Amino acid sequence: MSSTENTGMSRRSVLCGVLVALAVPGGLAACSSGSTPSGTTTGGATAGGGTTPGGGATTPAGPPIIAALADVPDGGGLIAGNPANSKPLVLVRTGDTVKAYDATCPHQGTAVSPPENGVITCPNHGSTFNAADGQVTKGPATTGLKEVPVKVEAGQVVPA
Repeated sequence: MSSTENTGMSRRSVLCGVLVALAVPGGLAACSSGSTPSGTTTGGATAGGGTTPGGGATTPAGPPIIAALADVPDGGGLIAGNPANSKPLVLVRTGDTVKAYDATCPHQGTAVSPPENGVITCPNHGSTFNAADGQVTKGPATTGLKEVPVKVEAGQVVPA
């Protein structure tokens, strides 16, 4: 074999193969069912309108975790995943008490924003809702947000 003869694989091909081999296990983990070994907890939340990946994790006793209490700003709230279905929830915290509402605006189904200064706002048409009780305070929505029963258990917000 001469030095000018092609030996089969270029450096670029080898490096691409190595990168794919390293990336595939991470990609497969991301596509997993999301179950966790018993006794572990997962979940979390993001403030400022993000959604949390938490819906589906469980506490050691078993109920699915919606969010950690520490992740819900006191006097404010956040948007979180609902482990019971695919609809988002808006969580509102006052001290150690958390209320949850279906985050879908009853006007046209747009997801509302997290509460600010006691007001939940729909970014689509500007409907506003009282964060304390979910009642509509300004239209075009004509009904309030539907309350979803939740409780705080072991520092986690879980379905009631």
